Amino acid sequence: MIPTMPDALKHTLNERDTRLLAWRNFLVAHARLTRLLDDELQAEHHLSLAEYDALLQLAEADGRRLRMNQLADRVLLSRSGITRLINRLETDGLVRRTVCKTDARGAEAVLTDAGLARLRAAARTHLRGIDTYFLAHVERDELAAIERSLGRVAAGAEDA
Repeated sequence: MIPTMPDALKHTLNERDTRLLAWRNFLVAHARLTRLLDDELQAEHHLSLAEYDALLQLAEADGRRLRMNQLADRVLLSRSGITRLINRLETDGLVRRTVCKTDARGAEAVLTDAGLARLRAAARTHLRGIDTYFLAHVERDELAAIERSLGRVAAGAEDA
């Protein structure tokens, strides 16, 4: 037997519900933008977008260091994912891993001078990509509303 679609969903899909359209546009825009930004960083700096983000998080942290679990939370990776990412960055000399200053059981990732230099070079490419693929398509007066809206969405998702 073929399951039937609930009437409410039939109505919603027939009306092209703006909630679904907004959600779909967000997903498509996010996927396309992250792919473009990642491709440019890979081509020009041999860094993935996730690696760039990790370097940026470390650069912004006190002492250019973060505990591995804090870094994982900030770059939205699992603990095993951040370990693999830091291993790659460590192999390239961009990050070094040390024992945590406040808890010897934990490890910290520390941005090296070479990592900071690579981040600075890659930042120009990343910001150019943001300007080209995102900001060029957003009116200046829309930007503050987008920032506020997505900030609330992110905070709500974190609290959930």
